[in-house]
Formats: sequence, C-alpha cells, structure tokens
Amino acid sequence: MIHYKTEEEIELIRLSSLLVGKTLAEIARHIKPGVTTGELDKIAETFIRDHKAVPGFKGYGGFPGTLCVSVNDVVVHGIPGKLELRDGDLVSVDCGVIMNGFYGDSAYSFAVGEVSEEVRLLMERTKESLYKGIDAAKAGKRVGDIGYEIQTYVEGFGYSVVRDLVGHGLGRHLHEKPEVPNYGKRGVGTMLQPGMVICIEPMINLGVRSVVQEKDGWTIRTADRKPSAHYEHAIAIKAGETEILSSFDEIEEVLKTNT
Repeated sequence: MIHYKTEEEIELIRLSSLLVGKTLAEIARHIKPGVTTGELDKIAETFIRDHKAVPGFKGYGGFPGTLCVSVNDVVVHGIPGKLELRDGDLVSVDCGVIMNGFYGDSAYSFAVGEVSEEVRLLMERTKESLYKGIDAAKAGKRVGDIGYEIQTYVEGFGYSVVRDLVGHGLGRHLHEKPEVPNYGKRGVGTMLQPGMVICIEPMINLGVRSVVQEKDGWTIRTADRKPSAHYEHAIAIKAGETEILSSFDEIEEVLKTNT
C-alpha cells in the first residue's frame, strides 16, 4: 500500500532530508586519507543528535551504525569501523535521520584525495543518472520511466546497474512502497501520483552488475571487485513540478573549499 503525503507531511520529510544533507556536508569536512569509517560515523551521530534528531539507520534491522560507509567495491551497507580511508578511495556515504516522526534519506559518493580518471567519471555519471531519473519522475509517468532513463544513460558508458537493490517510498517508515528500480522499461510499473514521496538512488558499477553479500549480513560488494558509486535524493511528486526534498548544495560547497 502506498502512503500519499499531505503538503504538511512533505514539508516534514523535507526538513529531515535537509538535515541529512547537512550531516553529509559535515562528513565531507572530515573525509581524508587516514580517517576511519568509524570516526566518520561518530561525527554523524553527534551532529544529528545535536540537531534534535535521531539517526535513522542505527538499530534499523539490527544495523550497528549511523552511516552506511561503502568503500570502493562495496556498493552499499558498509558497516563503519576501523577501516582507514586511503588516497584514491571512492567512498559512498548513505545517511538517514528521523525528525518530527518522519525519515530523511540521502546518499553521496566522495573521492578521497586523488582518484583515478576512471573512478571520477563513474562518480560524475552516476550522479548525472540520478538527475535523469528525477527528470522522468513526473505525475502520470511510471516507475519504469525512471529506471529506463538511469539504465540507458549509464549502460551507454559500459557501466552496469545493480538489480538486487532499489529505491523506495519514504515517510514515517524508511522503506515504503513503491520500490523504485534503477532499470526498467518506459510505461511499466507503478504510476506516479501527487503526494508520493520516493527515494531515487542509482547504484552503478564500473564492471558487472552482480553483487555478493558478506558474512556480516549487510555489506554488499561487486562480484568482480570493481568500484561502485551511489547517489540518492528524496523527491516529492506534485501535480506541477516534482520537488527534490534533499540537497547536495552544502556538501558541494564543502567540497569546493576542500580543493
């Protein structure tokens, strides 16, 4: 069952999602060679609680961290810990918060120091595919239209789309209906209607689309151990223009000053 949101509820999801963007911007200030993924996690949890919110991922299904920190060939759900980031790493950070009873959810991929041109392009094009998916997410269109735009764009560069993990609805629960795959056919799937809030989150692999789950029950890696990038926005479907509720602006402001 899809939960359609009122304007007031959409505003609360926006506030939660904007706090996720601010948290990721705070993380961006600390991403550098030598920092551990566990240190980043502590920074995020403190920041979220200081802003009168609760980490949305911590304890969710037993997940131990505030952030999912996924390095290089880890696609998603990387558990924060003792791993030190190194120059040239690609690190995808996914974050959720709960504030005023509603979740916010967003993800961003970061370059640690100097990454290879191949990795830089993967990141750039994965982010671009997210916006292509958002452009297709309009009232009257279908979920398949979103996936089609993402898939055709990235496959044009020889990348592959992870099939085992998808975007989702967002609201009082972290994962609501409908599922939003990053692949698909035009005109197929759930119809998008005003009041729906969904997360679009392309997970794009440099190599094959196959993934494997580690014994920890969370960490998802690419089967060929090639890098993967991940970006995510929460959006609201409206009768007019679709609205992006999360924001990368503050993250990218920090990244500009870091270079």
